[in-house]
Amino acid sequence: MDGRRAEGTSGRFAEVTNPATGEVTARVPLASVAETADAVASARAAFPAWRDTSLAKRTRVLFAFRQLLDARADELAEIITAEHGKVLSDAAGEVARGLEVVEFACGIPHLLKGSATTNASTDVDVASVRQPVGPVAVISPFNFPAMVPMWFFPIAIATGNTVVLKPSEKVPTAALWLAELWQEAGLPDGVFTVLGGDKVAVDTLLTSPDIKAVSFVGSTPVARYVYETGTTHGKRVQALGGAKNHMVVLPDADLDLAADQAVNAGFGSAGERCMATSVVVAVGDVADQLVGRIADRAKALKTGDGRRSCDMGPLVSAAARDRVSGYIDAGEKAGATLVVDGRDGEFDADGAGFFVGPTLFDHVRPDMSIYTDEIFGPVLSVVRADSYAEAVELINANPYGNGTAIFTNDGGAARRFANDIEVGMVGINVPVPVPVAYYSFGGWKSSLFGDTHAHGTDGVHFYTRGKVVTTRWPGQGHGGIDLGFPQNA
Repeated sequence: MDGRRAEGTSGRFAEVTNPATGEVTARVPLASVAETADAVASARAAFPAWRDTSLAKRTRVLFAFRQLLDARADELAEIITAEHGKVLSDAAGEVARGLEVVEFACGIPHLLKGSATTNASTDVDVASVRQPVGPVAVISPFNFPAMVPMWFFPIAIATGNTVVLKPSEKVPTAALWLAELWQEAGLPDGVFTVLGGDKVAVDTLLTSPDIKAVSFVGSTPVARYVYETGTTHGKRVQALGGAKNHMVVLPDADLDLAADQAVNAGFGSAGERCMATSVVVAVGDVADQLVGRIADRAKALKTGDGRRSCDMGPLVSAAARDRVSGYIDAGEKAGATLVVDGRDGEFDADGAGFFVGPTLFDHVRPDMSIYTDEIFGPVLSVVRADSYAEAVELINANPYGNGTAIFTNDGGAARRFANDIEVGMVGINVPVPVPVAYYSFGGWKSSLFGDTHAHGTDGVHFYTRGKVVTTRWPGQGHGGIDLGFPQNA
């Protein structure tokens, strides 16, 4: 805060754990209402000067931050793995995708260009500009400690706002590391503040009159709460919620490709991704072959400490492990066929880590909890559909609409699917269709609250407001007193 680390005074702390070993590695202070208010006050005080800083100077800071982040990306990846648990290659991929948004934000002068019309009316000129909204809050989840915050804060800062970042208390170190990198890049004090906290901090940010916009990623119930609370208090809010992403496999698909990608998208990061594939919809008579190929690949995966040569790491906490194991129990009891059981097996790690291995269910019905609920773990469900139409109906009936994919060699079917499906991000033979930084990220239905997606030009518009300036200079005469509504001529 204001260029320094402030010690927590609330007396409340959260434990930070290495999920591969179960070892508690740190304690993070949880901010009080007063400490949160201090963070907001710091952002408010820094805003006028940063807003008025020239685009040229802002951009130089962005480029410096980008260069430092690129040079030290491996260091950040190691921090992510130590606190979240994902394997190092996955953490490195997260940093790379976040870096893409920083690079997008480096082009902010072009994106903030306004428009102007001379002589719109006689001797009257009109111009439009976009200006920053003010101090903003970013509330980010545990599963992407670097990438998700970087969906938001590079664009917010580049457009002239100040930012208070509230990371998950489970994984705070990446955010603190990024704050130090901003400082090294020359960002003025107060423009980027990291706030450790829980619901107390969140509620204070949502109700503070000085926070003008809120960006959130997390579960659907909390996203709905953030949206409703924030908008009630007059804020712009983009609240990205949960998901139940389906991958449709048509009979003409390359089944080896589909099986590879189902495993990659279902079990990468131990399924702790809002874009993870959690349901494979096997259409027609391909299910038996497809399930067999997925099972062979899942059984060959090595699960363990993400710092070792493993394919998949642990879940983030003991509570997450127990919740996922409970869903596996529920799937068995509901009558689904448990093809691969992730509760069994040996894990390559020291200590008592929070592991569940890759798990595969077949013959899953839409009324089962393993289908209806967002499990957020390495559990892949196969639902069998008789036709393309049945598959589309199944997906469109789902309350979530984050991401979906279809695997096929039929261009006509793929084009039809992209048009028919009621989901925000669609992949054609791409299982995790996360858009590049200059396109927007966001779902439909209960996967997004608010009408603005993350990053891309949507992000620029979210963090700026339009203003129109109409100008007439003296010396061109005037028409005297006229109380009629002005008319253009």
